[in-house]
Amino acid sequence: MLDVRRLQVLRAVVTSGTVTAAAAHLGYTPSAVSQQVAALEKQAGTALLERVGRGVRPTAAGLLLTEHAALISSAVAQAETALADLRAGRTGRLAVRYFATAGSTLVAPALARLRAEHPGVRVDLQLTDPEDPFQEVARGLVDLAVVVQGRDRVGDGFRLVHLLDDPYAAVLPVGHPLAGEETIDLSALSGEQWVGSEPPGPCLEPVIDSCAAAGFSPDFVIQSEDYATAQGFVAAGLGVGLMPRLGLRNRHPGVVVRPVRNPEPVRVISAAAREIAFQQPALRGLLDALRDAATDADPSDRPGAD
Repeated sequence: MLDVRRLQVLRAVVTSGTVTAAAAHLGYTPSAVSQQVAALEKQAGTALLERVGRGVRPTAAGLLLTEHAALISSAVAQAETALADLRAGRTGRLAVRYFATAGSTLVAPALARLRAEHPGVRVDLQLTDPEDPFQEVARGLVDLAVVVQGRDRVGDGFRLVHLLDDPYAAVLPVGHPLAGEETIDLSALSGEQWVGSEPPGPCLEPVIDSCAAAGFSPDFVIQSEDYATAQGFVAAGLGVGLMPRLGLRNRHPGVVVRPVRNPEPVRVISAAAREIAFQQPALRGLLDALRDAATDADPSDRPGAD
């Protein structure tokens, strides 16, 4: 393989016309320049320069390599510029994953701000199940994911940044005996039939754990993995449910929502990001925007009496 540095020495000799001028330009001695050209000729297997009076001129092979050396120099300069743009956050690509209920509240405003601050950064954004994005980050397949922080979510090569504590509330049909309560003890729901709104995983864990702490296991008679549909089942009188606050932004008119206590289930929403991706200004900017969006969705704004 031809030595790239020697190609640039050859180019300097050809453009300046003499070994002495090339040496002055490069900061080498004339002897060192001659040695570099001789070594390159040995690699190329042919003469690259010929003497003309006090100067030199390239052979056909020397002219060919000089042209390619110019292309290499231009490509390196372009690479340096592209790298500088990437390091400054002017360009680049981020792979981002999120789950449905975090989309409109956290991800949408954060991405709008990212686009305004880093317009040259492209975002590969995909909706996935709450459990899947975390695994993609842990395997290094994506840069950042908004995740529900469940049990055993630890690993190397990524960092969890807390965004929001999202409390669950009781969802009851209008006219339910507990609908008039301001706050409901979780144990009061122990004898009820339940409408499930969470698949197995980190979103269901707070519900199961809190019910266990209150002394019972919920009797799920209907399962729905969509909060709007689950509210419809509750409104029809088919059961009660516990749903997170972010999932209750669009309230069904046939339900009432009440805070619960003793204990109150809470899911922890975080941003999981690859450690190496923190070097990118765009990723740090996206994290800042997600934190601000989470602050706007303050947990103190909890569903209360309807």
